[in-house]
Amino acid sequence: MHSEFELEFFDAPQPFLDAAADVLASDPVLGSVIASVSQRTARELEDGRDSWAEVGAPFARWWLVVRDGSGAVVSAAMRTAPFKPYPTFAMPMADSAARSLAAVLHERGELLAGCNGALPGSEVLARSTAELVGGEVVVDKATRLWEATSVEVPPAPEGRLRRATEDDAELVLSWFEAFHAEADEQAGREPDRASGEHNTLDSVLVRIREGVEWLWELPDGTIAHLSGAGLPSYGVSRIGPVFTPREFRGRGIASYVVGELTRRGLEAGHRMCLFTDQANPTSNKIYAGLGYEPVVDMAEHLVRP
Repeated sequence: MHSEFELEFFDAPQPFLDAAADVLASDPVLGSVIASVSQRTARELEDGRDSWAEVGAPFARWWLVVRDGSGAVVSAAMRTAPFKPYPTFAMPMADSAARSLAAVLHERGELLAGCNGALPGSEVLARSTAELVGGEVVVDKATRLWEATSVEVPPAPEGRLRRATEDDAELVLSWFEAFHAEADEQAGREPDRASGEHNTLDSVLVRIREGVEWLWELPDGTIAHLSGAGLPSYGVSRIGPVFTPREFRGRGIASYVVGELTRRGLEAGHRMCLFTDQANPTSNKIYAGLGYEPVVDMAEHLVRP
């Protein structure tokens, strides 16, 4: 299939980051997931660790830039998710480039069973793949990317905000898992333990050492809430996950913590963004109330052969 776009694959994050630098920097909110994941992977490899070796995926992970007729990079994608069905994640991509990517992966025998990222490109990639394998496309989850350029921090509840320490790692890991299960429940989906980010104690410790996981501690020392605020990539920090166990909800903890972390990020000169599940009206309302505004709708599409 002829396309006016050229696809260039990479098997390591740093050469990809070098090639994609202009497109990631030109729209760093849209590129936030690809940039932050790739930079974390590059840091991991520099430290002599390769967590992909433990994933057991039936293909080698890859990164991709899309070049237009002049050779300029106009989009980027990656297939690095360490959990089934190992979905791709893509920035906005022209339909013909998405169709070309589906064809290339199909030709090399790599089954693409999940496509995540900006619409409509991620949907075109999924539908083109389904046509090639004779399958159907299911929208697994509709998400929305938001950005706050200013923030209204609500009054602080009783307690204090502190960074998670290595002593908190087991709790943070269990709450990461609960967050994904409850997100499914709240959105009316069947909770799927196998989907969502595949976190391990090692991956949680990496995040804690980066200083990006925050806890809310009640006056009696009980930990009642978790929020993440990622290291900035191209000047953008992304909030998430945000999790309050049921027994501590309704006290305004999540609203305050997300508002305060957003305020600190903006004061430090970072752009602040987060994702919501479109099927969860509560979180969408909370973040809109803090000052977050929608940037782009995304979706996770599954291809069922």
